[in-house]
Amino acid sequence: MTLSDSVAGAVAVLRRRPAEILPFYLLGAAVPAIVRVLPFLGVFLAYVYLEFTGRLDVALAELEHGVPEAPDPEADPEAFEAWLAGLEPVVAQLLPLELQLLAAAVALGSILLAIALYAAVSAAQLSACYGRLRDDRGLVIGLVGAQRFWLRFIGLYLLELGAWIVVGAITLVGAVLVGAVLAAGVGTGIAAVLVVLPVLLVLAIAFAAIRAVFAFAPVAVVVDDAGVFGSLSATLGFIRRHPVSAGFYYALAVGATVALSVLSGLLVVAEISSLGTLLTTLVVFPFLDLLKTALYGAQKDRLSPPPAPERPFRSRFVGGLKRGWAELFAFVRATPLLHAFVVVTAVATFWAGWELADPLVGTAETSIDERLEGHVPPAAALEFFGNNWMVAFTTAFGGLALAIPAFVSLAFNGFVMGIVARLEVEPLELLAFVVPHGIFEVPAIFVASALGLWLGVVGWRAFRGRAGRRDVVEALERAFWVVVGLGIVLAIAAFVEGFVSPYYYGLFL
Repeated sequence: MTLSDSVAGAVAVLRRRPAEILPFYLLGAAVPAIVRVLPFLGVFLAYVYLEFTGRLDVALAELEHGVPEAPDPEADPEAFEAWLAGLEPVVAQLLPLELQLLAAAVALGSILLAIALYAAVSAAQLSACYGRLRDDRGLVIGLVGAQRFWLRFIGLYLLELGAWIVVGAITLVGAVLVGAVLAAGVGTGIAAVLVVLPVLLVLAIAFAAIRAVFAFAPVAVVVDDAGVFGSLSATLGFIRRHPVSAGFYYALAVGATVALSVLSGLLVVAEISSLGTLLTTLVVFPFLDLLKTALYGAQKDRLSPPPAPERPFRSRFVGGLKRGWAELFAFVRATPLLHAFVVVTAVATFWAGWELADPLVGTAETSIDERLEGHVPPAAALEFFGNNWMVAFTTAFGGLALAIPAFVSLAFNGFVMGIVARLEVEPLELLAFVVPHGIFEVPAIFVASALGLWLGVVGWRAFRGRAGRRDVVEALERAFWVVVGLGIVLAIAAFVEGFVSPYYYGLFL
C-alpha cells in the first residue's frame, strides 16, 4: 500500500460502518466517568466516618460562628498565621490520619484504575482499527484485542514514562554540572542563559524521539502480536525501513495537534469548547489510529480495507440519523421497567439534594439570571448540545463497568439539581426556563442512564460467563445507535435552550 492507499483506507473505514470502531472511542471518553466512582466512594466513606465518630458535629460546632475572612499573608503575616492556627481544630476534626490514608488510597486506586482502563480501551481501539482494515468485524476484533493486549499496553506506558524520567534526569544533572562549571568562569547569569536554552532544546528533541518510537509500538503489539520490548524493536525497524511513511504520520499527527490546539482555543473564546472534544473523540483520534495502523500493517501485506461507500456522505449521514432515531425508540419500548427505575432514582436523589440544601437557604444562593448573563444563543446552543451529548454517551458507555458509573452519574446529577433548585433565588423563573428544553433534555438523560445500566447488566453477565462475546458486541453496537438517536433529541433541546428558554417567559412573569 502506498501512502495514498493508506489514507484512502483509513477514510473508507471511518466512513463505512463507523459503528464497528467508534463505540470504543466513546468508551475511551467514558473512562473518567468510570474512574471518578472511586473519589465519590471515598467522599461517601469519609462522610460516614465523620458522622458516626461525631467529628462532623464537633467541626460544625467550631464553625457555628462562621469563619473569619483571611487576612492578606503579605501585608500581615502574623495575622495570617493566627488565622490558620484558628482553623487547626476544625482541620484536625475533618482530616484525621484515617481520612488522610483513605485519600491516599483513593488517589492511588484512581491512578491505577485509569491506567488499566486506558490500556484496555486503547488495545480495543487499535485492534478494532486493524480488524476493519482487514474488512473484519471491528467490535469483535477489538474485544479480543482488549483481553489479549491490555497488559502489554500497560508495560509500554510504564516503559515510556521510565524513558522520559531517565532522559530528563540525565539531562538535568548534566545541565547542573555544566552550569556550575560555567558559573565559575563567566558568572551565574550568563551561565544560566548558556545552559537553559540548550537544555530545553535537548529535552524537546529527546522527548519527541521517545514519543515517535512509542507512537507505533502499540500498533506493533496488535499487528505482530509482539511483546513490550519486541514491539519497540519492530517499531525501530519500521522507522528505519520506511522513514517516509513514519515521517508522514508524524507530520500529520503534529499538524493535527497544532490545528486542534488552535481550534480549541478559538472555541474556548467562543465558549463552545465541547465541540473540540467531540471532534477529537469521533474523528481525529480514530483517523490517526487507522492511519498509523494502515501504514505499519502495509509492510506485512495483511490489509484489505473495505471499499469506499458508493452512497454519498449526505445520504449515509441521513440514513445513520434515521437508524439512531429508530434504535432510540426501540430501546425505550423494550426496557420500560429499567426506565421507571431511572426516573424513581432521579426523583429520590433530587429530593435528597433539596432536603440537604435546606440549612443553606439564606446563606448561599443560585441565580438563573446570573448564569444567563452574556448569553449568546448560537454559541450557547452549540455548547449545550456538545456538553449534554458528552454527558449522555459517557454515562451510557461508562455503564459497561458493571452499571456502577451510570448509577453514580444519575444519582449525582439528581442530587446536584436538587441543591441548585433549592437555593435558586427565583424558583418560578428557573422552572419557566427549564420546562421548554427540559421536556427533551431530561428524558434524553434518563434514557442515557438506562442505557448505561443496561450495558452494565450485559457487562456483568459477560463477567460471570453468562454472556458471550457476540452479546457484548451486539450491545455495544446497539448502544452506539441509541446514542446517535439521543444526539438528535439533545440537538433539539440545545436549540430550544439557546434560542427560546432564556427569553419567552419574560412575557408572562
